[in-house]
Amino acid sequence: MSTLTAVKISPSEQEELTFGELRAWRGLLRAHACLAKRLDAELERAHRLPMTSYEVLQHLQEASDGRMRMCDLAEQAQLSRSGLTRMVDRLEREGLLGRCSCEHDARGSYACLTASGRERLEEAQVTHLAVVREHFLSHFSEHELGELAQMWERIAPCSGATGRTPAATDSAAA
Repeated sequence: MSTLTAVKISPSEQEELTFGELRAWRGLLRAHACLAKRLDAELERAHRLPMTSYEVLQHLQEASDGRMRMCDLAEQAQLSRSGLTRMVDRLEREGLLGRCSCEHDARGSYACLTASGRERLEEAQVTHLAVVREHFLSHFSEHELGELAQMWERIAPCSGATGRTPAATDSAAA
């Protein structure tokens, strides 16, 4: 995981946000919260799978051999290691993933997607994609989506690097 450093703020930047800055910032927070709430509710209702669990399973599905080192999975899913451990324990009890040992490092362990986990994820991907399309993608033109993607990349450069082609992304759950 990356180490966070304190941000140095010049005296001129310590002033209150302008109306436009505040509107943009709060809009981002509101949009994220609204979309996450809708997505979480639909995945839970239709598949008994909270959004964070869905994302963990999706990262495993995209990984080589359906498995990832626990520390890498925590980073990809943006969870603390202890938070991921609790989630993996629950998903393991549900039979959706298992823990596998690492041949290269006896101390390391992998989270491994099970057949049941892959099946549940594939069912949930239909719901995930429908909610993303209806409540997010449908509000923008293709050009606007490209612009949004470029803007997000300015803030979090590594977030968009999935290694998947647009065709592969269209066929998978976004």
